[in-house]
Amino acid sequence: MSVALTKGGNVSLARQAPGVRSVRVCLGWTAGAGYDLDASALLCGPSGKVLTDQHFVFFNNLQSPDGAVRHLGSGGGGEDAERIEVRLGDVSAQVEKVAFAVAIYDAAQRRQSFGQVRRAYVRVVDADSGTEVARYDVTPETGSEAAMVFGELYRNGADWKFRAVGQGYASGLAGIATDFGVDVLQPAPAAPAPAPAPVSAPVPVAPAAPPVVPAVPKTQPATGSSPVTCFFDPTHGAGSAVVLWQPQWGVPRQVETCAACAQRVQTTVPPFYTPPQAGYPQQGYPQQAQPQVPAQQQEQGGRRFGTGAMIGAGAAGLVGGMLLNEALSDDEPQVVVNNYYEDDDSFF
Repeated sequence: MSVALTKGGNVSLARQAPGVRSVRVCLGWTAGAGYDLDASALLCGPSGKVLTDQHFVFFNNLQSPDGAVRHLGSGGGGEDAERIEVRLGDVSAQVEKVAFAVAIYDAAQRRQSFGQVRRAYVRVVDADSGTEVARYDVTPETGSEAAMVFGELYRNGADWKFRAVGQGYASGLAGIATDFGVDVLQPAPAAPAPAPAPVSAPVPVAPAAPPVVPAVPKTQPATGSSPVTCFFDPTHGAGSAVVLWQPQWGVPRQVETCAACAQRVQTTVPPFYTPPQAGYPQQGYPQQAQPQVPAQQQEQGGRRFGTGAMIGAGAAGLVGGMLLNEALSDDEPQVVVNNYYEDDDSFF
């Protein structure tokens, strides 16, 4: 006869099923579409933690290292969702208890919990006879649990007992793994952040090159004791230096200047100097004179007529008048063209 357990209750397998050697822990539930629940077993030592990660039996590790605990899956038919077989006599002496848990796969991402799971249970069956020894109907305490420990087999001297646990974990299977010391489900340590790239020192910017001044010959002292005064201004004194002067119009030539004007010529872009006063440069360095335009010609738009042009224009007018007179005369034209007479020097 099966014993119905409540949370925290336990039953002795030897007393309830004398001579039992192997049991099947069967787990079941009813959930809506899109729910995926998985059962697992954790073989723990005296500290309450799994002996090794291989002592965590689930869908990716179907058997414990000693072979005493095996995950059978859901192929047994009936109402049970998943089954786990435990051969009690073959369990390692280091194992103090075997806990049975159920977790909702990917519960956080799917926003699922045991609040939507119905009729969850765990039952212990004698594997040889198929007789149910005990049953516990699991009821979530808050409904927000993503994983729960349904029950556990534990040693009691030479005997084994089964306890109804019903402990929930809002953190899912990861919370159970942490509680029982399983490392395989721990998130991988985050890779260290790459070291920031070294900041290159700013490239120094070369200062802008100063504008290039055309090279001029060095100042040469004036030879002899010339009485010539400064080329640019006689009031500056004697022309004590010879420099190359480039006027605004004309070709460059050497002139004698005072020291101050010589320095100006060498440091100023041509034309070096424009005389501010009339009458300079001084006598002996003539500049090309500009033709003077008569006022009458300026009033006529600036046109200038030479003497030859005026004579030609008068002759053309005289010939034209003669031809016109002949054309209007009734007499037969008597025109003599370019006749030259020895006794007369004129043209007709």
